[in-house]
Amino acid sequence: MLSSGFTNAPLTKYALIFIIAGSIAASITDVKYMFYIQVVPHLWGYWQFWRVVVWQACYTNSGEVLFASMLLYQMRVIERLWGTRKFASFILTTLPYTTLLAPLLLALLLRPLSLNTMNYLPAGPTSILFAILAQYHAAIPQTFKYRISTSTSSDPPPPPPPPSSSSSPSSPPTTQSHLSDKSTTYLVAAQLALAQFPASLIPALSGWIIGHAWRAELLPGRSAIHWRVPGWVYGDSTADARRGSSSRRGRDGRQGSSADDESGAGAGAGASGSRDAESYEGLRRRLEGESRAAAVTAGGRGGGVEEVGVGGQAGREAQVRRPLAGQILDRFRGAF
Repeated sequence: MLSSGFTNAPLTKYALIFIIAGSIAASITDVKYMFYIQVVPHLWGYWQFWRVVVWQACYTNSGEVLFASMLLYQMRVIERLWGTRKFASFILTTLPYTTLLAPLLLALLLRPLSLNTMNYLPAGPTSILFAILAQYHAAIPQTFKYRISTSTSSDPPPPPPPPSSSSSPSSPPTTQSHLSDKSTTYLVAAQLALAQFPASLIPALSGWIIGHAWRAELLPGRSAIHWRVPGWVYGDSTADARRGSSSRRGRDGRQGSSADDESGAGAGAGASGSRDAESYEGLRRRLEGESRAAAVTAGGRGGGVEEVGVGGQAGREAQVRRPLAGQILDRFRGAF
């Protein structure tokens, strides 16, 4: 995950290109006014509810494009950690929530509470980026930490004490900031969240909440966190077959006692039982061969190679029944 560039992160690369190209295209075609939302008059005056769907399509500010691109590039490790399929599935499953929550929160809650002073929602996929940032915060550990110390005294330093003085000089008060390698990512995210304060805080906070809710399986539809993009979308047609076979095996294991699946479960159990019997038989034969080889080696070291099996057992019993003098003579046999 420490590779440079977009290695093993193709979806992040395409998303970064889309953010930059979408903003440039909106500027060239002069359609920026179609993406941001003003509750009045866009929603309650002109009934332009299609803005609720398209407000995340592009940014209308060059500074937001810069900070969003930097933030997305630093969070490419999430795609490397999860894989492209799970990363795309996360974006698609949270897209309805990141699209609808911020406009509804502004129109139905924040605007009435602020006495109609909060009326503006900036355009751009800030909510999606902060949902990914929640996963980055929870899944990516800190690599290193560092500390920045600054002095708070504005007076000139006192003169050094005389050599005969035994008192130690007092150090000026300092302030310390404890940071890590992830602090730069959070700094860029803060710049993006405060780009159009306070309106830009709404999609940022809603995306952060949605990201943590997805991770805790609190979003409506508990199966959403386990859903995956079909394999044919990104050219892997065998992924669905592998996932389907694994899920069928899991269902067969959980429902093996039901009457409807009795025949199928019996066939699967018979096949798995035969495979297990073959593997156990091969393991037994290998262990018997190793034990025979160890017995032969031990017999050769004791005074000669003994026969393995019934003959070897009889030879060992005969050796035990021989008198002590004969056994001592066998030890020195051939020495003279």
